[in-house]
Amino acid sequence: MTTDMSWMVRDIVDNVPRALHAVVLSADGLPRGATDGLTDKDVRTISAAMAGMQSLSRATAHFAGPAEDRRWNQTVIEFSHGWIFLIGAGQGAYLAAAAEPDVDLQQISFRMHRLVARLGDSLTSPPRVSGADEAGADDASVRREGVRGSGFALAELDKVVADVPGALHAVLLGSDGLPRGATSGISKDLADTIAAAMTGIHSYSRVTSQFAGAQADPEWRQTVIEFQHGWIFLIAAGDGAFLSAAAEHDCDIEEFTSRLHDVVPELSAGGAPREERVGDA
Repeated sequence: MTTDMSWMVRDIVDNVPRALHAVVLSADGLPRGATDGLTDKDVRTISAAMAGMQSLSRATAHFAGPAEDRRWNQTVIEFSHGWIFLIGAGQGAYLAAAAEPDVDLQQISFRMHRLVARLGDSLTSPPRVSGADEAGADDASVRREGVRGSGFALAELDKVVADVPGALHAVLLGSDGLPRGATSGISKDLADTIAAAMTGIHSYSRVTSQFAGAQADPEWRQTVIEFQHGWIFLIAAGDGAFLSAAAEHDCDIEEFTSRLHDVVPELSAGGAPREERVGDA
């Protein structure tokens, strides 16, 4: 494993209370440096998972709305026992960090971005998702009306999106990874595309749980993807189901996610959702 950048990432753990680990990785999932306390296997696992996570995160950019600048900013994973953060660290490189639940989120974000800036010319700007790359069929799918009269459009999700300024779309995914329904502005084709990407993002999220600290029964809570133009959320929706939603960047995301959690029991056939444990089948 290449460790020439390990001394750099120690800045995060040394200066942010409750920060646990940090890893620099390449876009193809190879580790380029890590803090102490992780085995080589741990570093390889987290690097591969984070590279896959970033690739799928970028693939969902069109779900957050049409925009000329669709730059991916960061992906954040929340567990009951901690947080994981992923940001760009230059062309073809990424910085991942893990922290305890009560970490100061602003402080660790500041330290991560400052570290990337300090790396200087060795790491340049992260890749952008150009409008041309993600335009066309996917944008058309967002604009088309959803499948009505077939049970696909969910009135509960339509109400949340209508009530929260800046909220855009939502898709309910079953435990099999297939869409069960969506807001009425989403076509079935787009829902299928988003479902496939979100299923992969959820799987990568679960793989990273040990990075946030050893826990006998860890619980994944949500994965949040931030773009220059918007947000995408993935939360548990009970019985192995998931709810993915998108919003504009200036949306009140606390209100939006709170409303999404409130509506989950109405969408869950079994009533109130259970928290998903990483060890669940």
